[in-house]
Amino acid sequence: MYITDDILAAGFGYLLGSAPFGLLLTRLAGLGDIRKMGSGNIGATNVLRTGRRDIAALTLLLDGGKAALALLIIRLLFDEQAALIAGGAALIGHCFPVWLKFNGGKGVATFLGALLAAFWPIGIAACATWLAIAYVFRYSSLAALVAAALAPLGAAAAQRLDVAALALVLALVVFWRHRANIQRLRAGTEPKIGQKPSKSSEDPTPAPPAA
Repeated sequence: MYITDDILAAGFGYLLGSAPFGLLLTRLAGLGDIRKMGSGNIGATNVLRTGRRDIAALTLLLDGGKAALALLIIRLLFDEQAALIAGGAALIGHCFPVWLKFNGGKGVATFLGALLAAFWPIGIAACATWLAIAYVFRYSSLAALVAAALAPLGAAAAQRLDVAALALVLALVVFWRHRANIQRLRAGTEPKIGQKPSKSSEDPTPAPPAA
């Protein structure tokens, strides 16, 4: 029974998380295909490069909200373990959506949304960490990596080992999705927040048309 609950939670979380809000909102706003702009990513940071802060903010809220919603709904229906699985699956769905041939966003907002719903003190701390690093250094990717790295440690220190395990798994996914960003940070070619990437700072391979 519990295994069935976990499978249902994972499926629900994945499907909800796979909604590509950045892509949908930019198209509805008449901005074109966000995958063909800037870094080619469908997340809020790349949406911001279109100059539409309102669309970027809405993308951020919806990408975070879908993970939180998945976790909270499953928490009402099943147990805490299933709820955490749903939140984690939402991030997997965001990063690897079946509708976009498994090439989605980088998972930062979804990661933060899952943490806020799982254990809000750690979620707030992760959001504050992201904001502080982004404000000081102006690198969204660096802020995301620092927040992701510290979240499992914070949850473990708070003796929420279940949340720490979730945060660790999700942090690994976030780091994996930021492989190219890490290389550019080391090379000093990573674009700052609001800055359009130059040809030399873009990913080495362009986003495929259906990704």
